[in-house]
Amino acid sequence: MRIKPGFIRQYLLVWGLMLLPVAAFAGDKDLSDAAKREAVYRMYADYKNDFPDVADISPTKAMARFNQGGVVFVDIRKPEEMAVSRLPGAISKQAFLDHPDRYANDTVIAYCTIGYRSGVFAREMSGQGVEVVNLQGSILGWVLEGGPVVDAEGRPTRRVHVYGDKWDFAPEGWESVKFNLLEQIF
Repeated sequence: MRIKPGFIRQYLLVWGLMLLPVAAFAGDKDLSDAAKREAVYRMYADYKNDFPDVADISPTKAMARFNQGGVVFVDIRKPEEMAVSRLPGAISKQAFLDHPDRYANDTVIAYCTIGYRSGVFAREMSGQGVEVVNLQGSILGWVLEGGPVVDAEGRPTRRVHVYGDKWDFAPEGWESVKFNLLEQIF
């Protein structure tokens, strides 16, 4: 089989153009934590346009409410993300959906990486008559505000799954874990 002249150049150009938006919006490791926090909240504010009627809560207010008790965190992320780290005491989306009545007297706070998936989940739950609050900035907002996370065994960790390069805003001194491009798609 003979490859036509220019095919490889065209192939690489197409892939390069497809990946350009990813590179343009990738998290910048040289940003200060304050600049990363600002970027996360700016992204969240943009995402919020898709679920404007969903109530949300800041990470600092969520931390205070958690310390008082009566809060359950629902992690909307994929199991692979949850295996890296999660908010203390968080349960999976499936665990919540299996027994939502168990949490009827608690404030239910959903989170993901920055807040889009959890905002959509909160909107869907609202449509079913279940009140769920969205965590502004989600796990990245939480850790950028100094909130602790734990690994799958419940031990404190400084690792956070940021989903992909676009959302790589982990605090200074933290390890970012990411899906590759195919894992992000599927």
